[in-house]
Amino acid sequence: MPLTESQVLEQLKTVKYPGYSRDIVSFGLIKGVAITGDHVGVRIGITTADKNIPALLQANVTDSLKQLPGVKEADVHIEVDSPAQAVPLPKNDIPGIKHVIAVASGKGGVGKSTVSANLALALEQEGQRVGLCDCDIYGPSIAMMFGSKEQPTATQDNLINPIIAHKIKLMSMGFLLEDDAPAVLRGPLVTRYTQQFLRSVAWGELDYLVLDLPPGTGDIQLTIVQTVALAGAIIVTTPQEVALIDARKATTMFQKVNVPVLGIIENMSYFLCPGDGKRYDIFGCDGGKREAERLQVDLLAQIPIEITIRETGDNGKPIVIHDSQAISSKSFRSAARRVIQNCESRVK
Repeated sequence: MPLTESQVLEQLKTVKYPGYSRDIVSFGLIKGVAITGDHVGVRIGITTADKNIPALLQANVTDSLKQLPGVKEADVHIEVDSPAQAVPLPKNDIPGIKHVIAVASGKGGVGKSTVSANLALALEQEGQRVGLCDCDIYGPSIAMMFGSKEQPTATQDNLINPIIAHKIKLMSMGFLLEDDAPAVLRGPLVTRYTQQFLRSVAWGELDYLVLDLPPGTGDIQLTIVQTVALAGAIIVTTPQEVALIDARKATTMFQKVNVPVLGIIENMSYFLCPGDGKRYDIFGCDGGKREAERLQVDLLAQIPIEITIRETGDNGKPIVIHDSQAISSKSFRSAARRVIQNCESRVK
């Protein structure tokens, strides 16, 4: 029986992308298959800055194809695109703010707001003047995490006074709604609220304004990247592949609009059993680290699963200020220092 393309693709499913548990077919890297008698040609397209990946991938694919019955020669052509290079952005166009940083994720449930809150507090502990804008209009959580139910007031210039809690200037839809009231808004209104939070709030002089973005790559994200000169973006993920898939989408969005990716924070990285100190990799091991290496960006922190992180977030006093000696607190402060170094080096 002559060899078929489906047989070739099935065989290629045994080839994993270097450093990942996922195969090159499911990654969508196969661009073409040509079969002529006992000769098989495969064209593969990848995006990487790692010079070792193409040669390693070519060798692995070639070896795999030659295991197919009837295949005597395999021609593997790797097409390599370099990741989009970030270019310097113009000076921030929100008056008084030195750096605007977006904290993003491709999917919900990875702890992005927890990271945003603790990172903002860690930046303040490093001597920075910090604001935090909750851009998740539909699912705001920053108000609760900072333990404030205060409602904003207006200035004489009709600007909104931010709420101040734990020395951080805050704005969130959570300050404008009752606890159980949903934000029932269509796309244009969501965009308008986002712009008002950024430009109609009296932020004053800040070193860092942290934007807690909603999950995904929708209207709010596009509004921000198209209208605000971001100093960079931080991608939050958990170690497992299902989260990394969406994290890559968020990363690609920022790369396409020339927003630097300052680094990756791997949340829920591992669990240390309080009883014996044994480590459990509940959601996998080092997925964020491998992704940071692939993108050639910093792995800013690996935040463990700690019960206290959840408790302090629910109680309005995040872990960074509740317990400075917690492993997660130290990790957030280390991440904050690296963010400061990264942003300052880009200004010079």
